[in-house]
Amino acid sequence: MNAILVSALSISIVQPGERAAVEAMLQLYIHDFSELFAGTRRGDLGEDGRYVVDIAIRDWWSDTVDHVALLIRVDGRLAGFALLNRKAHGDHLIDWAMAEFFVVRKYRRAGVGRLATREIFARYPGRWEAAVMRLNTGALAFWDAAIRSHPAVAAIEIFDTRPPSWNGSSFVFSIVPSIVEQ
Repeated sequence: MNAILVSALSISIVQPGERAAVEAMLQLYIHDFSELFAGTRRGDLGEDGRYVVDIAIRDWWSDTVDHVALLIRVDGRLAGFALLNRKAHGDHLIDWAMAEFFVVRKYRRAGVGRLATREIFARYPGRWEAAVMRLNTGALAFWDAAIRSHPAVAAIEIFDTRPPSWNGSSFVFSIVPSIVEQ
């Protein structure tokens, strides 16, 4: 773990005035993924020097029932975001999916991601999916540990999906409300 001490982690729903912060962090998020897209057009910069965002971010601003955008802060400073929706990568029945999850490099390996997922899952109990691209081996290890360590987790299943619908693993699991509330 990093030497950064996390004294206060907070998770909040993105307010209209904070949307630009998420959109700016999406550039960092895509930058992190760009090395996984070597040999493809995906992850190329546009003529304006910015990454093309292929995430329908407007869905998170217009549909607050099926889409939840969250900001992650450490000691009051932006540290990342989480985008939740209700769309599974397979035919799994779910309540929530971790559509996108990002922690800035400064706070990685300091427990911020695991603390954030613990809080998010507890806030939104039910049947979850966290899907991970096959090439993103670091994220696969992170999600496996974050999910298995949650005190209210139950019924973990891991599905391996290949194109055309998805190329990676999907963790499908439940966060039991009665355990969360204790």
